[in-house]
Amino acid sequence: MLNRIWIAFVLVGFAAAVVQTAQGDLDLFSRLLGGLFDTAKTGFDIALGLTGVMSLWLGIMKIGERGGLIPLFGRLVAPFFRRIFPEIPPGHPAAGSIVMNASANLLGLDNAATPLGLKAMRELQELNPQKDTASNPMIMFLVLNTAGITLIPTSVIAIRQSMAVQQGIAGFNAADIFLPTLLSTFVSFTAGLVAVAAWQRINLLSAPVLACFGGFAALMGGLYAWLAPLPPAQMAQLIGLLGSGIVVSIIALFVGVAALRGVDVYESFVDGAKEGFGVAVQIVPYLIAMLAAISIFRTSGCMDYLVGAIRNAVLALGLDADFVPALPVGLMKTLSGSGARGLMVDVMRTYGVDSFQGRLAAIIQGSTETTFYVLAVYFGSVNITRTRYAVACGLIADFVGLIGAIVIGYLFYHGA
Repeated sequence: MLNRIWIAFVLVGFAAAVVQTAQGDLDLFSRLLGGLFDTAKTGFDIALGLTGVMSLWLGIMKIGERGGLIPLFGRLVAPFFRRIFPEIPPGHPAAGSIVMNASANLLGLDNAATPLGLKAMRELQELNPQKDTASNPMIMFLVLNTAGITLIPTSVIAIRQSMAVQQGIAGFNAADIFLPTLLSTFVSFTAGLVAVAAWQRINLLSAPVLACFGGFAALMGGLYAWLAPLPPAQMAQLIGLLGSGIVVSIIALFVGVAALRGVDVYESFVDGAKEGFGVAVQIVPYLIAMLAAISIFRTSGCMDYLVGAIRNAVLALGLDADFVPALPVGLMKTLSGSGARGLMVDVMRTYGVDSFQGRLAAIIQGSTETTFYVLAVYFGSVNITRTRYAVACGLIADFVGLIGAIVIGYLFYHGA
């Protein structure tokens, strides 16, 4: 599937470039070539930047593993994990790594989530009987990662606050999108879970799964009740404190418990950090391959054609098309996180950060994931070439999540 999508991006983008060149855009192929060189450099820079972060977090995880806390986390969520990851043996370290990755995603900490996810994928590969083919647990983990729930869209809030200052909007609450974003990610997560469970014939109507969903609903309600009444500045400050404070506390907990149990903490960190460099280097070719195809598709204008067709279809059906300007953010997010971020900023600049379109773009940016990037990086880190139905389930989660974000945006902000 990934092979077909890659070929389609390149050939469709090339065909569109040929047509536009014939129509008089003589600089398009120069832009395509420049984009390819830029994305090759970008892919290497991403992997290089990831090396330090990978080393840090794999070192911390090694401390937690030898100190016994990672296995403990795995046991705490074992009832839920046994239902959705039935092929992971009880007590396997992959369960703890998956929990840590999910926790980082919940807090919107991408720098922590990626290395933890790569560690989980390497541990799942140990259980995989066919090393070039994605296993069922790998697919479930990857889809839930691409559709992961985000409690706090930290970077989106920071961008909105900065743009509000530029636009001279006084008393602007940049964090007011956290509940709609939370609901949107929950829709995407549920869609991804149901899609993979249906494919793998996993029964989700069990007490642990239902308890997890009920607990999350209670968490959403409690978080909203706590943060909603606060002034914008205080809310933003507490959100930042919550995210960074939890992560630093976990690091201190790992180090403290390992030290009490007589673990050589420094050597454990170094042993884990050594793995980071190898993983970061290994993903370079996979990452550059995906970014190059995406660059051709985007630079050739195919994304603009797609959005224009959707707008015409919406108008032909007599529906409200106010959401269409924000739609490219969701379409681009499956391909490129930085590209989607740029489109979000463009929507906010054009329509205003406090407009319906601006808010909707922020919700979409904060509640969707770079599916093809995650596929390339996670599967590339363990040399998986046969992805089976992972792409299909990931795109189902993306599509349902995008529709959910649009509906939630209308419910919260349209006409306000």
